[in-house]
Amino acid sequence: MKDLSLHILDIAENSINAGATEIRIKTVEDTRKNVLQLEVSDNGKGMDEETLKNVRDPFFTTKACKRTGLGIPLLAQSAKECNGALTIKTGKGEGTTINVYFQYDHIDRKPLGDIGTTLIVLIASKPDIDFIYEHRRNDDSYLLNTADIKKELGDVPINSPEVIRIIKDDISAWIIDTNNMIQ
Repeated sequence: MKDLSLHILDIAENSINAGATEIRIKTVEDTRKNVLQLEVSDNGKGMDEETLKNVRDPFFTTKACKRTGLGIPLLAQSAKECNGALTIKTGKGEGTTINVYFQYDHIDRKPLGDIGTTLIVLIASKPDIDFIYEHRRNDDSYLLNTADIKKELGDVPINSPEVIRIIKDDISAWIIDTNNMIQ
């Protein structure tokens, strides 16, 4: 995977396959501490001990139609190569939280990528799932909660083209504004 947003998409898809109805995605860019943190947590079925033990093995997968499970092993390797680490907190029936840390300025750290498009793909394709996205960059923060948006929309579907365009524009505006502040 070329960027971290694709890893986030992969983990979120795993959460969806695990029956999650709420997925939290958090990105923290702390340039003062030189850390990039990604966290994806869900309220899905969680992993049993055997699955947790094998989840970092690229030849292990719980999907019957696949022979490999490269997502988490590749992400863990990317973190390790950038003086970081990947941790997983899970339990059967308790959901899963995956935390990944990277040295922010490491030359080999993958770019965050197009997180806006990743979120739009998730929201548009899974309108019944609640997504909470938090992005912190030093002292600035952004929060998107689809459950709150759905309440405001009433009978209008969150995945209607007009709503998706507004959400994408909102995410993009925040990313552009904070990128301009850093430069």
